[in-house]
Amino acid sequence: MVKRGLFVGRFQPFQLGHLKAIKGILAEVDELVIVIGSAQYSHNVNNPFTAGERLVMVCRALEEAKINHSRFWIVPVPDVHLHMMWVSAVEGYTPHFDVVYSNEPLTRRLFMEAGYKVKAILFHERKLYSSTEIRERMLKGKSWKKLVPKSVAAFIEKIDGINRLRDLNKTDKI
Repeated sequence: MVKRGLFVGRFQPFQLGHLKAIKGILAEVDELVIVIGSAQYSHNVNNPFTAGERLVMVCRALEEAKINHSRFWIVPVPDVHLHMMWVSAVEGYTPHFDVVYSNEPLTRRLFMEAGYKVKAILFHERKLYSSTEIRERMLKGKSWKKLVPKSVAAFIEKIDGINRLRDLNKTDKI
């Protein structure tokens, strides 16, 4: 029987900490469902990238890391703003999974209450490998590319992601 895990993230943007977490999880499961959370949000400072752009980032990063496509599923899932319905929504969008990997307290609690085994993810230099930190560096013109896979940096440049983020930052302050 295939053991399948679930990992939820916003991936705004996908970074090396996410990649390390995924590699660690794949050492424990046969397949991994990677949920792109808050899929309906984009074009704001905290969520600058669309679900489709995030899907491309994740896919390219996993290809770059030579992770076989047969080992993962990438599924965008919009937020459901009723906590009692969220696990059901995730179940409806994704293939069956056996274990949930998360450090986020609410996610952990909701899946545990729904009867799932929930395991913690080992963080990799959390303060440095943080999507929030990366977005801040992009806004301030500081070094950020070393914190993401090369394929992700190239994709962000291709879609002019830094200028989008800077424009959105101006809009949020008007």
